Amino acid sequence: MQISPSILAADFANLERELARIGNADWAHVDVMDGHFVPNLTIGLPVVEALAKVSLIPLDCHLMIDNPDRWAPQYAEAGGRSVTFHVEAAADPKALARNLRAAGARAGVALKPGTPFTPYADLLAEVDMVLVMTVEPGFGGQSFMADQMPKVREVREAVSRQGGEIWIQVDGGVSATTIEQCAEAGADVFVAGSAVYGAQDAAAAVDELRDLARQHPAH
Repeated sequence: MQISPSILAADFANLERELARIGNADWAHVDVMDGHFVPNLTIGLPVVEALAKVSLIPLDCHLMIDNPDRWAPQYAEAGGRSVTFHVEAAADPKALARNLRAAGARAGVALKPGTPFTPYADLLAEVDMVLVMTVEPGFGGQSFMADQMPKVREVREAVSRQGGEIWIQVDGGVSATTIEQCAEAGADVFVAGSAVYGAQDAAAAVDELRDLARQHPAH
């Protein structure tokens, strides 16, 4: 059970200090938004490159951008250890996943809430992680969508049939009150923004979330 706090909820003027607050987390989740694929603009390659130099934990880059086929491998080269692209935006998801792995990163594929998993099940042979969005991508602090849990279960069952170690990540509204149902549905990597950075002690919040997830693994 891995916790990947989203720095989207952190203080952008002090990102190095904010990364140090989550040194006990498994990953630092970096939301890259381009103002086109989603109606919000955040950070890009130069900031990811700078973060990779100072972060104590690996960067988990979630690319909410158009044309990931072109841009995603550059995030691996910039230091992203895990790079996730949206299947809705990719022209050739299989080739892109292979390019990400060739660049030294774990390859992840993300699905928006309205995107079904079944048409993309054959991507499991090419990826290291499937991200099931539990909010509409684009903004932090949104309410958790419990209606995405059947999709998480569907992905977990497909991963079990496929074999190999493919992680299932959930992102959006994950907190102490929602993480248990995510874990029970089959998720094993949890992105939490305000639940971690909104806490007085971010590291304690990470530990609490991980403990809650471990108590409720999928059966």
